[in-house]
Amino acid sequence: MLDKSILQEIINIALRTGGDFAEIYIEEATLNSIQMIDGRIENVLSGRDFGAGIRIFSGVNSVYAYTNNVSREGLIKTARDVSEAIKGNNTILDLKLNKVVYDNINPIIYTPGQIELIKKTAHVKNAYRVAKEYDSEIAQVSVVYGDTDKKITIANSEGLYIEDRRVRTRVSISSVASDGKENQTGFFGPGRAMGFEFFDAVNLEWYAKEASRMAKDMLHADMCPSGVMPVVLDNGFGGVIFHEACGHSLEATSVAKGHSVFSNKLGEQIAAPIVTAIDDGTLTNLWGSSTIDDEGNKTNKNILIENGILKGYMVDKLNGRRMNMSPTGNSRRESYKYAPTSRMTNTYIAKGTTRAEEIIAATEEGLFAKYMGGGSVNPVTGDFNFSVLEGYLIKNGKLAKPVRGATLIGKGSEVLLNIDMIGNNLDHGQGMCGSSSGTIAANVGQPMLRVKKITVGGRK
Repeated sequence: MLDKSILQEIINIALRTGGDFAEIYIEEATLNSIQMIDGRIENVLSGRDFGAGIRIFSGVNSVYAYTNNVSREGLIKTARDVSEAIKGNNTILDLKLNKVVYDNINPIIYTPGQIELIKKTAHVKNAYRVAKEYDSEIAQVSVVYGDTDKKITIANSEGLYIEDRRVRTRVSISSVASDGKENQTGFFGPGRAMGFEFFDAVNLEWYAKEASRMAKDMLHADMCPSGVMPVVLDNGFGGVIFHEACGHSLEATSVAKGHSVFSNKLGEQIAAPIVTAIDDGTLTNLWGSSTIDDEGNKTNKNILIENGILKGYMVDKLNGRRMNMSPTGNSRRESYKYAPTSRMTNTYIAKGTTRAEEIIAATEEGLFAKYMGGGSVNPVTGDFNFSVLEGYLIKNGKLAKPVRGATLIGKGSEVLLNIDMIGNNLDHGQGMCGSSSGTIAANVGQPMLRVKKITVGGRK
């Protein structure tokens, strides 16, 4: 990485036309992937990306530029180019960068570069074998392994100088069941902020079997009926509804500009009193965790909703200026090619005290959504729709026949108020979240919970 004296020089050049804050973000990333389809290794890719981004603030206006020329001359040119968008008085700083060091919250035992390709491939082949041999109706299996090793340096005009290293590993398994007439898919993508020790921490064979089980069960499921009914969301991946329908509306990216249904509602009741929601980037080795965010702020455990009351937002530096709030450690970006903004890390609904079986037993009729799929949400209104990957009807307080083709439709704000039971079995799921600062690793989580009424779209 570059010497501090060069970083100080670049920051001063960035401020030469009157900006009141400048930041440089430098990133070196090594990425590896292996893809296996139909029993064959189709792709083995390895790459390295090296670049830097320079950002300047003038009040609540921001300008950002990036380059993969990280020589002194290349960075000076980028700093001069981006500063041309700011018009004001020349700012000269007697800048002294002070290095800040935090203990890394994600200890790594085996970095990806230490591990031979054949060892990584062996885990891919085993996951494929387990998923494919699950049942004769499993027609196709795809397994994708990926790891990243990212080293970053951040320096800014407030004197901050900090470095971080992020290692992540993930395996995605997709199984397709077919009866010759139609197909159904099961999917899992476990990931951790870990190195090769990921395979000791995660039971990959269980995920492989579960992906194939889901595909087979849904192949023989009836179509889901439609209507307004109670919906029980299982733990773990059920948390994607809070992430999408409510979490994005609590990011300062939307809140600061009044583009969120939850803007200007701090201290108000926005959820049922049994609901507490948290975003915590400090959970050791979880998929969305990191020691610092992409502005160099230490990550935090942020209480968003406590006993139904809105307590806080996820805030980045720029939108914090607009809101007169301090950053919360949630500023994130996909890479140096994106300016950072407020994003979720590990977002979840806190566990309650009710046992899962009691929630099912207390539901006379409704839908049990075991695994959720993709969907869409409008953060301004909170309107959402999400597909249910695996569902079951509930009849007389018991799980009945499996159903497919279900879609959950509603408003995030209404769902929060309609949660009337929360289980004690908190679990987390992993995914990739896309927004204005690119696609990032994000954890979703919740215990089993019940929404007393929600619109279910179905084909019956």
